[in-house]
Amino acid sequence: METGPPRTLLYKRAQFTTELPVDSLYSPSHAWIARQPDGLWRVGLTKFATRMLGEMVDHGFQVQPGEQVEPGQIIGFLEGFKAISDLYCAAQGEFGGGNPLLAKSIEIVNRDPHGTGWLYAVRGEPDPQCVSVEAYRRILDTTLDRLLAKQQASEGQ
Repeated sequence: METGPPRTLLYKRAQFTTELPVDSLYSPSHAWIARQPDGLWRVGLTKFATRMLGEMVDHGFQVQPGEQVEPGQIIGFLEGFKAISDLYCAAQGEFGGGNPLLAKSIEIVNRDPHGTGWLYAVRGEPDPQCVSVEAYRRILDTTLDRLLAKQQASEGQ
């Protein structure tokens, strides 16, 4: 069994750089999902998502451990300095609970989004819309192109 940090893909475009774990799957809404040795799937936000929300200040879940969840279901909220967002489920199955570290230190979501800053766990299967790291890189390209075009258009006015 491989030990050490997960293998990652370096992504850099415009002013944005991140390391994307290659063994994770990614949702079009910028969440990641990764199978754990115990069979649970951990879900968190990508660095891109945390950057859009800003520094995290609060969170909450409206489902309890053991409840059934579906892809796209609103299961809670995240509040950052820049925005508040509903938290959508990226898997189907049984909600395994939120990351207990978030209650003590919500800022770990920004500091270590692909590690200790995971948000919640699910026992089941990932959303079928989740994609590989290579496909997620294409989603990021499209998203950043759109943001850059919007920025250039507003600067030209």
